[in-house]
Amino acid sequence: MIKNIEIFGIGNMNNKTILVWCINNYIFNGEVFEYRARFVGGRIALVVGKTKRAVEKAVAKLNVIYKELNPVIGIEAAKSDEIIIKGNTNLAFSKEIFCGSYEEQFKKADYIIEDKGSTQKIHHSAIEPHICLSELDEQGNLTVWTPCQIVFQVQYHVADILQIPYNRVRVIKAVMGGSFGGKGQTVLEPICAFAAYTLKKPVMLYMDRHDAILGTRSRNATEMIVETAINKEGKILARKIITDIDGGAYYTNAAAVTMALGKKLFRMYDIPDQSYTGNAYYTNTIPGGACRGYGSPQAHAVTEINIDHAAHKIGMDPCELRLKNFVKPGASDPTGGPNIGNAQIKECVLKGMEAFDWKNRRQTIKNKNTERYAYGVGMACGAHGNGYFGAFPDFTNVEMSILGDGSVLVKIGIHDQGCGTVATMQQLAAEALDIDTKHIRVTEADTLITPYDSAGTQASRVTFVCGGAVKEAGEKLKQRLINAFCTLKGFKEDSVETRDGLIYRKDSDKKYTYADIATEFETKYSQTMTEFIKYQSPANPATFAACFAEVKVDKYTGHVEVTDFLAVHDIGQSVNPMLVEGQIQGGAHMGIGMALREEIEVDNNGRVKSTNFSKYHLINAPEMPEVRVLTVEAKEPYGPYGAKSVGEASAVAPPAAVVNAINFALDTNITTYPVTPEKIIKNLYRNKKWSTQNG
Repeated sequence: MIKNIEIFGIGNMNNKTILVWCINNYIFNGEVFEYRARFVGGRIALVVGKTKRAVEKAVAKLNVIYKELNPVIGIEAAKSDEIIIKGNTNLAFSKEIFCGSYEEQFKKADYIIEDKGSTQKIHHSAIEPHICLSELDEQGNLTVWTPCQIVFQVQYHVADILQIPYNRVRVIKAVMGGSFGGKGQTVLEPICAFAAYTLKKPVMLYMDRHDAILGTRSRNATEMIVETAINKEGKILARKIITDIDGGAYYTNAAAVTMALGKKLFRMYDIPDQSYTGNAYYTNTIPGGACRGYGSPQAHAVTEINIDHAAHKIGMDPCELRLKNFVKPGASDPTGGPNIGNAQIKECVLKGMEAFDWKNRRQTIKNKNTERYAYGVGMACGAHGNGYFGAFPDFTNVEMSILGDGSVLVKIGIHDQGCGTVATMQQLAAEALDIDTKHIRVTEADTLITPYDSAGTQASRVTFVCGGAVKEAGEKLKQRLINAFCTLKGFKEDSVETRDGLIYRKDSDKKYTYADIATEFETKYSQTMTEFIKYQSPANPATFAACFAEVKVDKYTGHVEVTDFLAVHDIGQSVNPMLVEGQIQGGAHMGIGMALREEIEVDNNGRVKSTNFSKYHLINAPEMPEVRVLTVEAKEPYGPYGAKSVGEASAVAPPAAVVNAINFALDTNITTYPVTPEKIIKNLYRNKKWSTQNG
């Protein structure tokens, strides 16, 4: 039990702090605190005290002397390079990805549909803000408890900053109140570890909501230009996409999100000639980071509006246009990436059209219109992935044992974010071993105890990669048990069966428990019933979704109500249907929030205006429609029992589905997120003015 914990709090300055003259003395290799604050929310000082009250009083009295300089706010300001944040240009990273020659196809096209759109900075809004606890033990080893997604990355960063060996740093994943990517990078851990290491005392470092919004990470804002070339029959001939990304004050994920966003644009539609250019820029705003989908929500938010725009242009149903252009199962990635796998996006749309009564509602929905209210239905599709295979090392290790009492211990470096990761691994292990889940314990990540994992709980890799490893370990352990049983009893393998934790010969009434065999084998042969496997991801198939929405728009106020929502997901196989449904409903909530409300607003001086939930507007429970969920379960060949990801994919298609419904209701082509009441009124006024002028 830890006593006399020193509690730390971060002081964020509420102005555009650029150059700090007075700073806390604890500065270590220029890595922990900043001499030069690049954004409001940058960490410049640390306050220590023995009580939370003392810390917060001290933070309130903290006086920082600074020089105020002009900030770079927004992508356009960054592109101008009038003010340089770092180096010779604000361009942090640029990448082109292409297949074929879009220029030639553009010449052949009957129509070229162009749209310019943008997506906003978004806060993760996990119920638990960031927190961390560090302590030195009697031997001088540093232990860090953190509700994170990447314990081995934390270990590396802490050891590197403090210049101590990895084996002197133990990182334990603590119980977590949500993340959605916000705890997928080290934020508090190096500071907390540094303070504990320096003071030789236990240290807890915490943030409240204000600090978590200002001083952690955000989903990258983007600006996108999409040009799609189509013929009169609705075949997409080519597409050109230019995306500018607000990387924030530091490089963080500039390259990764630029690449990820672009790659996902090539994996849903069969477009042989396509070009993507992505540019990430430094700005004096909150740094970018992972946020449920890692580029996928931004990628599809504007391109899926463009697809609807194209359908409208040629007078075709937007579902029918999509159905003409989807990739087929087993398709190759045109950019040379991993095979797309058993793609069932076409089936998702067909199933959704039937369940939503799409054709009928699309034709009749406007019959409900009144002078004040306009109704519309819309849909959109989205694609995501299953880990890092094809881009980065993606492997994990598992140690699985049947213990003397028949219980099973599974050691694996997973991080349950509150979405049922541990339960899913238990079910996969139970299925492989033919034993009840109540007998299985699955560990969470601990760098001292659990085997090494290359990438953490992110990139939608957990069920597909970690689950695949658990399945393989379970199958090998079960085979080991059968071999031991045959050795002990003199039976042939083909005469042996297992069921519900029992093992026996098929023609015998005598049954043995797993504990019986594990204990007898250990006693006779001095061997434990344990398997250790090294598992490398074999593939990275795409996962898909199609979402359908109905909206009611108040033309007087601009308020939008989502009155019906259907999500259809290609997930291969549901391991736990209830958890799958919960993930999809949660993703719909975040997606509707992106479409209508959520935004980290930054003024021209760099001050964040939405620093709490009274100003950062989430969709509240009473405003949520019933989210109906359907799944297409056609088995992914390389997934454990056919399963593939759903957690991040669930947040990709909903934003565009809602905006497409709004555009259908109002006969507009809104392409900027979020679609606030102000934007709706502005577009209605613009349409009315245009109609009047053109009589």
